[in-house]
Amino acid sequence: MAENKTKATKASVAGYLAAIANETRRADCERLVQLMSKATGEPPTMWGTAIVGFGSYHYVYDSGREGDSCVVGFASRANEIALYLSSAFPKRDELLATLGKHKTAKACVYVKTLADVDEKVLARMVKASFAHTKKQWA
Repeated sequence: MAENKTKATKASVAGYLAAIANETRRADCERLVQLMSKATGEPPTMWGTAIVGFGSYHYVYDSGREGDSCVVGFASRANEIALYLSSAFPKRDELLATLGKHKTAKACVYVKTLADVDEKVLARMVKASFAHTKKQWA
């Protein structure tokens, strides 16, 4: 079975943030580190070369595939910020409805800038997603 490519590293989160060329995006990502650290009680860790994660958990799927991942996290992408949250935490849809301007995929929420969203709602989402994932994989 293939090994998970995205693993926790000792790379510098500050270095990752400093390398974000767009000033607004860099400030948003620095703010996300604060928001997610406070919501999770976990320090930021680089996962691979481009994901800032908070906490970790070990998963084992019915298929037998297993690995480790950050509980919540984010990444600065070319056109937006990807927020890595659970796809099934309680009140997810209700919170998304009041978050502000965003797009979603299965578990990811994409925002152009933090100015487009309600940070209090985002903090509640991070906290709820973190608790749900930790409980699910405990």
